Amino acid sequence: MLVLVKNEVNKILYKRKLLLISAIILILVSLFAYGQNYQYQNTLNKYLKTTTQSGDIPWLSLQKQQIQDLKNRLNRPDTPDESKPSINIQIQQNQYYLDNNINPITPSAAKFSVKLMEQSISVLLPLLIILLAGDSVCGEFSAKTIKVLLTRAVPRWKILLSKYIALLIMFSIVILEMALFSILISGLFFNNWGFNEPVATGFSSASGTLDVSNVIKVTELQYLILVYSLGWFVSIVIGTISFMISVLVRNTATSIGIMMATLVGGGFLRLFLNDWPSIKYFFAINLNLPQYLTGSYTPISGMSLSFSTLVLLAWGIGAFIVSFVAFLKQDVLV
Repeated sequence: MLVLVKNEVNKILYKRKLLLISAIILILVSLFAYGQNYQYQNTLNKYLKTTTQSGDIPWLSLQKQQIQDLKNRLNRPDTPDESKPSINIQIQQNQYYLDNNINPITPSAAKFSVKLMEQSISVLLPLLIILLAGDSVCGEFSAKTIKVLLTRAVPRWKILLSKYIALLIMFSIVILEMALFSILISGLFFNNWGFNEPVATGFSSASGTLDVSNVIKVTELQYLILVYSLGWFVSIVIGTISFMISVLVRNTATSIGIMMATLVGGGFLRLFLNDWPSIKYFFAINLNLPQYLTGSYTPISGMSLSFSTLVLLAWGIGAFIVSFVAFLKQDVLV
């Protein structure tokens, strides 16, 4: 099995897709870090124009200004009613930070790395995983190497399992790269690591009200590990579903196209059909697991961290079983 896994890992590395993904992550992280630093400097400059303060601006002042800006936005007549619960939760959460002396304003490498995963887990990370896993099996058909592969005196299930294990290794490498690149590059931009700063997690929300009864304080490093663990779990689920599609179809473009269409379609379903009860069982709706840690407003009732985790786990296990059943039964020699 180890020899088979090593062979599959070498195949992936030979295609240089991991190198392409690494380059994409490096470029995007650099751009995002520059953008956040630019945005923070603009916030400071904007605040300096409205105050007589000079020198280093305390984060408490910026936090109060942010709360006031949100209140003004909430009271504006052109603010959509469907956006008001989310804005109200942001106000309550920012007030909690202010009351408990938790600094969410000053940028740091730890904060940036967490934010990157929170923003990437629904779209960017799945796209990278699909790019990596989309041709894992159907690529053998496209390259006409499937017959050679199956002539080995090795059971089919071992061949397929070796491919899956190799993908798990690659998924883990992608998550580690995202963490390392974001920490190192943002650390250079902000000159502040921030690993020991406190952060509050465990917020929940309902009907535009923030529940802080289960909030706990951890360090930014602990929170970063938690968020990236959720990202790793999501990458495995997306990768397993992509793996299944790659088994069921025999064309790489079709495999990747189906997964991308499903991912994009999930966003449209959430936007237009959030009142449909069954929509919450679709895997693409449940990808944003970190939102439950931050207390972000969720318009679909009945969803929680445990619910979304179980739904994704069910999809992953189901896709894994379908992959092996289909591969063992289909006539791949034709």
